[in-house]
Amino acid sequence: MGCSLNQELIEKSKEFHGHWCPGLAIGIRAGEWVRKNLGTSTDEEIVAVVENDACGVDAIQVLTGCTFGKGNLIYRDQGKHAYSFHRRRDGKSARLVLDSQKMGSGPDEKVALIFQKDLQGEPLTDEEKEALKAFRMGWAKAIMEADLEDVFEIKEAGPAPQRARIIKSIECAECGEPTMETRTRNMFGQTLCQTCFEKKERRV
Repeated sequence: MGCSLNQELIEKSKEFHGHWCPGLAIGIRAGEWVRKNLGTSTDEEIVAVVENDACGVDAIQVLTGCTFGKGNLIYRDQGKHAYSFHRRRDGKSARLVLDSQKMGSGPDEKVALIFQKDLQGEPLTDEEKEALKAFRMGWAKAIMEADLEDVFEIKEAGPAPQRARIIKSIECAECGEPTMETRTRNMFGQTLCQTCFEKKERRV
């Protein structure tokens, strides 16, 4: 059946992110699932736990109302196209994992070599640029046109994270900058921010 969101929402996600790509398409489809099954969040009613910091997270913010600033978008660096969503009022939740068997998870060998060349800052030929663009557009199109159950494996999510809390700040003994208490480290009786702790650790 393909994506059921109206074009205005898709364009809004694209505008927020800045360009069109397969990663954004993945996030749009995840946001579509949330809107269909959980609704949207004006405050902290819905919580998203994202396991990557890639393009799709921008679409999730636009489409679900889950944002870093509200504390109901939580980033866990797992390097996976996986997104968990929780609705606090009734505990309904799910973890959406990109189905790489059906949707694929990357380019073929030829395009992968072009990707690598591009990442290394090497100039691409016009043919290579077109191959890269064709792959990206083709994958994004396939994601948008597929049924949701073919885009994601729907799995059981873990427990919902706690609500965002306001935690007092403590001055770092080294740089003097106020730091959230739960993010401080202790070294030789001094309370340090993470940055100063790591600097001192390298000198020890």
